[in-house]
Amino acid sequence: MSDAKFEELKTAIRDYGQAAFQNLLKCRALGDAIINGFHEFEGCPAENVAAVPAQGQFDPRKDYGDEAYSYAGREVIILEPVRFGLSIIVGNAEDSGALWLRTVISAEIIGENFDVFVASQPVIRVPIDFDGKLDPVFEAIHREFLETFTLEVNEFLDARFKTGIGFLPA
Repeated sequence: MSDAKFEELKTAIRDYGQAAFQNLLKCRALGDAIINGFHEFEGCPAENVAAVPAQGQFDPRKDYGDEAYSYAGREVIILEPVRFGLSIIVGNAEDSGALWLRTVISAEIIGENFDVFVASQPVIRVPIDFDGKLDPVFEAIHREFLETFTLEVNEFLDARFKTGIGFLPA
C-alpha cells in the first residue's frame, strides 16, 4: 500500500483548515468594518451601534468581542458563513427610554468577493478589498431596520381595512 492516499487526505485537511481560518479572519474584519462604519452612515453616535450575538438575549451596551460572532466557543473552525448581530440603540423622543434593534448579518467568501446577507435583504457582493465599498451593506441594514416598522404601519393604514372587519372579498 502506498502512503499517497493518506498524504492526499492530509493535504486536503490542511487546505480546508487554512481556508476556514482565512474565511474567519476576513469575515471578522468585514464584520468589524460594518460595525465601526454603520454609525457614520446612519448619523448616530458610535456608542449606539454594537456587535451582538445573532441569537438569544443581548445587551448592546456590552462589549461581546468574539462572542458576537458565530464561531465563538467552537473548538474546531469550520468553513461556513460567519454570522453576527448588529444592534442600534434608538432613543425615544417622548421619554428617557430607548429601543434596542438587532439584525443578523451573515458573510462568507465566494471567490474574490464576500456574499453578505442582511436578514431578509437580497445578497450583496462586496469585494475582498472592501475599504470604502460598504455603503450597499449599510443601506441594506438601514432598510431592514426601517422595514421592521414601515411594513406594519403601511398595513395598518391600508384603506381596504378602514371600512369594516372580516374577510376581504375575493
